[in-house]
Amino acid sequence: MPRPTAAQFAYGSCTVIFSTFAMLLLSRTSSGPGVAVIAVAALALGLLVAMTVPQPRTRTASTVAARGPAADRAPVPAARISAGAGESARGRAA
Repeated sequence: MPRPTAAQFAYGSCTVIFSTFAMLLLSRTSSGPGVAVIAVAALALGLLVAMTVPQPRTRTASTVAARGPAADRAPVPAARISAGAGESARGRAA
């Protein structure tokens, strides 16, 4: 199982804190069991949010080979392609 990222920790922690605060304010409970139920629900919601944050993708040799070496280069803007040899797009417009 991959390690959680910093974004997953941040999203999960913020979800737990804010959802606990919101549920306590909305329910107006002050009993021990009520607070415990809200805390457990907030922890479950935080875990769900943390697990659904997308993981960063790592590039493998098979994905690079499937895309080909030309896919790694940045695309050339159309203005540079349409300009003549040794001429920039700005030079033509001026």
